[in-house]
Amino acid sequence: MAKISKNYKPTQKEKFMNAKMKEYFKQKLLIWKNELLKESSQTLNNLQSDNEAKPDITDRASEEIDRSFELRTRDRERKLINKINSALQRIEDGSYGYCEETGEPIGLKRLEARPVATLSLEAQEMHEKAEKRLN
Repeated sequence: MAKISKNYKPTQKEKFMNAKMKEYFKQKLLIWKNELLKESSQTLNNLQSDNEAKPDITDRASEEIDRSFELRTRDRERKLINKINSALQRIEDGSYGYCEETGEPIGLKRLEARPVATLSLEAQEMHEKAEKRLN
């Protein structure tokens, strides 16, 4: 893979998904994944260390709500890690950055905002409109 400097940002002027751009998004995804894994590990440690029962029923209820919220958050992050792994696989197979439906480039702004995106903005909007019609 291409070597990139710390202040490199992909631009519209360069060839879409060139080696430098792929490496940029790969590093961005790996950093994001590592942050999520670190948070997940901290949550597990907190859940294991906070095992003592509180004598007050209100404290126990509050703690249970906090624990439930934390677990739901971690579940969403687990799903996000799966999406990150899929994006990393797409970088390896050369399909990263291209819409799964149209094959067109997703666009740098969208990938910067949502590096795990698999649909172009137009295809995503069509999916959302179709979903609204079904509901």
